[in-house]
Amino acid sequence: MAYGDAPSDKDLKAAWDRFCDDLKHAGTQAFKDANPANALQRADAFRFLTQNLGQAFDLALETKDPAFPQIHYFTTPTMKLGGDVADFTYRQAWISGEHTYRLTGKRGTARWLNVTVQGPRPETIPGTDWPSLHEPFGDIPECNILGSQLETDAEGRFELFIGGEERSGNWLPTTAGSRKLFIREAFDSWGEQPTTLTIERLGMAEPRPMPPPDRMIEAMEWAGRFVSGFMEQWPEHSWQTSRGVCDPHQLNAFPADKSANDASDAKRGRMAAHMIWRLRPDEALIVEMDMHEGFWIFGMGGAFMGSMDFLHRPVSYTPARTKVDADGVVRLVIAHDDPGVHNWLDTQGFSDGNLTYRNLLTQSPAAFRTRLVKRADLMTYLPADTATVTPGQRAAMLLERYRAIKPRFGI
Repeated sequence: MAYGDAPSDKDLKAAWDRFCDDLKHAGTQAFKDANPANALQRADAFRFLTQNLGQAFDLALETKDPAFPQIHYFTTPTMKLGGDVADFTYRQAWISGEHTYRLTGKRGTARWLNVTVQGPRPETIPGTDWPSLHEPFGDIPECNILGSQLETDAEGRFELFIGGEERSGNWLPTTAGSRKLFIREAFDSWGEQPTTLTIERLGMAEPRPMPPPDRMIEAMEWAGRFVSGFMEQWPEHSWQTSRGVCDPHQLNAFPADKSANDASDAKRGRMAAHMIWRLRPDEALIVEMDMHEGFWIFGMGGAFMGSMDFLHRPVSYTPARTKVDADGVVRLVIAHDDPGVHNWLDTQGFSDGNLTYRNLLTQSPAAFRTRLVKRADLMTYLPADTATVTPGQRAAMLLERYRAIKPRFGI
């Protein structure tokens, strides 16, 4: 038996060749102007590509049948997708408005949980001529439920029904265009535990059918668009379309007039702001924000806006893990090496990157201030009571981070 002996051989090979061409094209985007021309970040672009290549067919085929739903982590410590933020977990399940689903689990202790039904994915962002973000994104939130709204038993167990006839209690409606369940959980203190979840379609009685050639061809085409899309659109899509991202030429400062905070953001359960930074080897950047109520997260990302190595490095801060100065100001320091300041954000050797702010419990944007200084003079710009750490304390902090984050992903 050889190529050509089965009737679908020609079509399958052609689809695979197209996918390989898409993958080859995606690799050329590693050298785009938006990715700094240094060895570390050019290599990281290919890492960004290969990490997501690993999940391309999980999204395109293995979890894609809404009649046999599965929950899929699409970002992890070893798989980043543009716009993900450290201290979040991101899960999704493909669904359809034709079916009714039961989501069951046990509520964890993470400070924030949001389950959203996502609707159709338009070709362009509503009200604009800008193309929607690549698959599996670009869809429009239809409805959501927060963890604080879930009804649970005494041990935190719950059932959440999605679609079908209206129910009292834990229920989310769907529409004919509903296509995805988007689940985000955010963690504050290191001791918080994740929510366990599983999903099933009501009425499942038969095994899932094996994918025939036409389904495999469809998956190859979807995966090809996926790998091309995320390499082409990050980070430029955010520069052009997001209200929370500044002009890339406005470096080292949060925009005063931009924040992602509209009706769709409310359904997502957050507001956001964003800054592009650039540091020379002898520079450091001080980021200030007046301390305020709510649950906020600062997270570092690379040129393609994937989160930095949050498993091993101090690249994110939340209220429970941040030292606030006596004057009520949160001060973070972005620097290439450890300055001995508690609130240090590690660049992991990158010359350029981004810093994202998320506020999950209030809709009031913070006021940010930044100051670019010489690394050698950093401490002269910080209050005398700035919290500092020894190398031994930093090592202990990193180990605490490592041990706390792994259970979020079951690793």
